[in-house]
Amino acid sequence: MKWSAQDAIKAYLHTLRLFKIQYGKDCKLGPIELIQPQPTEFLSALAAGNQTKVMVQVLSTEGVNPLTIALAVAAMHCGGRFFCFLDQEQDIEDCKSQLSCYDLEDDVEFMHGNPCELITQFKNIDFAVIDCKFKDYLRLFQIIDLNPRGSIVVLTNLVRKKNGAGFGEVLRGKRGIECLTLSIGEGMELTRIGATCNLGNKRFHVT
Repeated sequence: MKWSAQDAIKAYLHTLRLFKIQYGKDCKLGPIELIQPQPTEFLSALAAGNQTKVMVQVLSTEGVNPLTIALAVAAMHCGGRFFCFLDQEQDIEDCKSQLSCYDLEDDVEFMHGNPCELITQFKNIDFAVIDCKFKDYLRLFQIIDLNPRGSIVVLTNLVRKKNGAGFGEVLRGKRGIECLTLSIGEGMELTRIGATCNLGNKRFHVT
């Protein structure tokens, strides 16, 4: 993945601004300040900065959530395509209407169907967000086709139970695969797959 600090900054600030409007966050910045992003802003910046071409999000019955907004912002800034798998009970037009409040309705492609079937339509996925409330999320781990040159998988609502394995744990032991897993929030885990697996150099200053 080629890193673009400019796209990362744009996506980060855009997401920060939207959530400031929605949640009333105080986002006052000094003239030069290093910001520690929240998970949503961080993931938006990470997806955009990596020039992500194909993003997917597997949602539970909760529908559009803050990460949907964050990834839509990333897609807008890096020119990638963002596909969102919805439960059959979720109305696509209603989801688009929610995103229209942020002028993001054209940056997400919603799809109905079984995620385990829909995911097979995509090859070389660069960035995936999987809600572990989806009952067959472990099956998704086995069939998802990720970009071998570098990809990122984010799990949400991950509960550490006997069968609550993270994606990195599933990958470990597979030959030829290197990965790095980080906890980035409550019930949230990020795994980077690729030759370098190094997130340490993804830094940017906000001026």
